[in-house]
Parts: sequence; C-alpha cells; structure tokens
Amino acid sequence: MDFGVVCFPTDTSIEPQDLAPALEARGFESLFYAEHTHIPTSRRSPFVGGGELPAMYWHSHDQFVALSIAAATTRALKLGTGVTLVTEHDPINLAKAAASLDRLSGGRLLFGIGAGWNAEEMEDHGVAFADRWKVTRERMLAIRSIWRDDVPEYHGQFVDLPPMWCWPKPLQAGGPPVLMGAYSKWVPARIAEYCDGWMPIEGLIDDIPGALVDIRAAMQARGRDPSRLDVTVLAEVRAQRGLDPARLERMLATGANRVLLPLADFPRDEALAILDEYAEAIARVNG
Repeated sequence: MDFGVVCFPTDTSIEPQDLAPALEARGFESLFYAEHTHIPTSRRSPFVGGGELPAMYWHSHDQFVALSIAAATTRALKLGTGVTLVTEHDPINLAKAAASLDRLSGGRLLFGIGAGWNAEEMEDHGVAFADRWKVTRERMLAIRSIWRDDVPEYHGQFVDLPPMWCWPKPLQAGGPPVLMGAYSKWVPARIAEYCDGWMPIEGLIDDIPGALVDIRAAMQARGRDPSRLDVTVLAEVRAQRGLDPARLERMLATGANRVLLPLADFPRDEALAILDEYAEAIARVNG
C-alpha cells in the first residue's frame, strides 16, 4: 500500500517547494494536485460534494506549474493530477505539458483525469455539459496517440488532428498511467478503452470492490491485463483538519494499492503538523 496526499495548490496554502520535500522526507509516495481554471460566479452547478463550495476551488495555481515546482524540489516523489479536467484543455497543449513534466521529472507523473461537474465552468471552455464525456474520450485518445506515435493523428467528432510531429515523448513508455477520476455505469468501459487505473472517492461510491469487479471484467474483455489496474482511493479535500480514523480504515479495506489523504488549504506550519499526524497513522497501519 502506497500513501500520498491530495490537495489544491492555492495562493493561501503551503507552497509546492515546501510541501513536496516534506512529503518525501516523511516517506509519502505521491503528491496529487487538483485543478479548476476558474469558478463562474453564477454558481448554477451545485457543489458535487454538497454544501458551500470552498474558496480553494478558485484560488488554485496552474496544476502543471505547481507540479513542476514539486518535481524540481524532490527526487522520487510521484507527481499526480487529481484530477486534470480534460474538458478545459486543448489536447495538443495538454499532451505536451504532461509529456514534458513526465520527462523532466524522470518519469514520475500519474495522470488522473476527469470530465468535471461544473457545467458553466466547462461552457467557458467551449464544451457543453452533455458532451463532456464524448469530448474527454476523444481528447484522451488523441493525447495517447501524441504520446505514443512518431506521427500521431486523430479524427473524431470533437477532435480532428491531421498527421503531426510532437516531441518530446513522455519518459514512461506509451505515456504516464492514466487514472479515471469518476464512476458511473459507463466508467468500466471508459477505463478499459483509454485508462490504466481508477481513482474513486471513498464515501461517494457505495461498493468500490464491486465496481472493481466490473472494471477488471471490462479490461479483460478488451484483451487488457486486469491485474495491472492501478487503484487509487481518496477522500475529497474539505476545509476541516485531518481525516476521520474510521474513514481511513474503510479506505484501506477497498482493495486499492494507493490511498490519498486530504489536505485543505492550510498555511505551512499547520500543514506540516497534519503531515506529521498522517505519518504517525501510516506507521501504525504498517505495523
């Protein structure tokens, strides 16, 4: 079992050049940064987590810039996107950013993806809410071609890319692992087609082990090895401090190979104190 942290890299919280080395020094495997490019003030879309939307959602640095700072200040810490909202990115630019980070970090990127829940936010990027998963699929298939092929191209309804040259390629062969940060009845087929792993939020999905059976069956039906599925379970980032021990126990029981603990937008000293508490809890888990 590997342990990491998931948080927003905001202008009010501990900075990547402080957080990343602190995680590595305490034995954490990974740092996952979330993203939102902006939050429309209309607030038409209700917060998927319920209640008021925390300000950290519209105070975030650019995800890839923050992860680049984390990469430059560590040697082995894995760098995750938790998640990248594919509906808010040009696929050529996103493929380039991810490949560059993976290569310059020594192959440390874990590429978590999602389509997003805020309809007006993705509309500002030219994507209709009803089309979000069709757009995500085509962009990811195009991105994987850009990562993999010497002369990539892709032709679909929403993405139409003629043959091109686009280097550098990611250091990880074929590209970094792609982790799906969503769940519905359609997700097993989506993971089987263009992802390498799954990132469920504990508490928002009733039966994670049962869903894993469906995902692995979908992978096997596509001729992919289900034993290679990366399963990363996380708790959503909330404003409160720390994590309920009972929830940690539930996360450990899901069958995941990676657990991501949440860190709200706390300043440096408070964030480091929470990391110490997490490290003690992990030491107890590991015996």
